[in-house]
Amino acid sequence: MIHNGIHTPGRSHLAALLLSFAVILLWSAIRPFDYFTWFLEVVPALIGLAILLPTHRRFPLTTLLYWLIWIHAIILVIGGHYTYAREPIFNWIRDHFHLTRNYYDRVGHFAQGFIPAMIAREILLRKRVVRGRGWLFFIVVSICLAFSALYELVEWRTAVAEGPRANDFLGTQGDPWDTQEDMATCLIGAIVALLTLSRLHDRQLGGAASGNSKG
Repeated sequence: MIHNGIHTPGRSHLAALLLSFAVILLWSAIRPFDYFTWFLEVVPALIGLAILLPTHRRFPLTTLLYWLIWIHAIILVIGGHYTYAREPIFNWIRDHFHLTRNYYDRVGHFAQGFIPAMIAREILLRKRVVRGRGWLFFIVVSICLAFSALYELVEWRTAVAEGPRANDFLGTQGDPWDTQEDMATCLIGAIVALLTLSRLHDRQLGGAASGNSKG
């Protein structure tokens, strides 16, 4: 479906994404490891949903972006159900390869850079905030790092307020450099997204992308 030159999903496509997310969210809410941790992990996905539902008609996103947001939301709700340090498949990977930790947390922080990078890119291009692809790349990566830092500050204040109860939300698994490594993983995710998806994203953006090609 083309909307003002931008490739966007049709109603049935959006309905399928929304329904499948609702089903997985419902599963996630049934006997999670800890409801307090579940809420903290899932609430960003719910906030995103609360933003997307009322804005999808006047500012529909590209099909690529809706799919990326769906993937990120699923990562969040699965992490909320098991906690990031106990995701079963990544426990198996840890044990099989004799790793020191469950790396599902790193997947989450990679996605924290990968998906928001494309969200920021789309908004900046469509609103014509940035002219010049070099500046676009720099500003998008900076936004992702700022978002990652904000999330780490939220984790810090949650830990201060809740004490040991917040350990599963933090997911440090005994790593004193977990915060720095989370931010570095987010940085890598943002750069990888821009390097691998920008051309596809430009095609779906149509004129919104071509109008910002100088510089």
